Amino acid sequence: MAAPRKPISKASMPAIARPSVALTCVLAWVFPGAGHMLQGQAGKALVFGTMLLSMYVLGLAFGGRLFPFQSVEPLMLLAAAAQWMIGATRLVAGWAGYGGGDVVAASYEYGNTFLIVAGLMNVLVIFDAADVARGGKVDTP
Repeated sequence: MAAPRKPISKASMPAIARPSVALTCVLAWVFPGAGHMLQGQAGKALVFGTMLLSMYVLGLAFGGRLFPFQSVEPLMLLAAAAQWMIGATRLVAGWAGYGGGDVVAASYEYGNTFLIVAGLMNVLVIFDAADVARGGKVDTP
């Protein structure tokens, strides 16, 4: 008869190598959802990436404006900072010529709101990815 097995303690288990928090945050900022993908959470990465990119595309489709950084108008500066929190998506949209803003369109303000909120929500996604990267939050993939 075989001897009963001892339960494995957490202290004797090898530590899981995690990507650095800084790398996770940078990737999560540049490509929405990439931070979670790097942490092995493909499901969350797909949901967050799809949601954030969809919000940004809808904001552009509604005629939203990509705000420039202008220190003369503080609210415009805050809107621009929020929009840049979506990372490469903002850069590509600007280079492609999108986001001129159609002020007379009925959906102009909705478009602006979608663009700003997508950036701010990406900040929350970055914080979540950073928390997982530092080991403070244990999630299932």
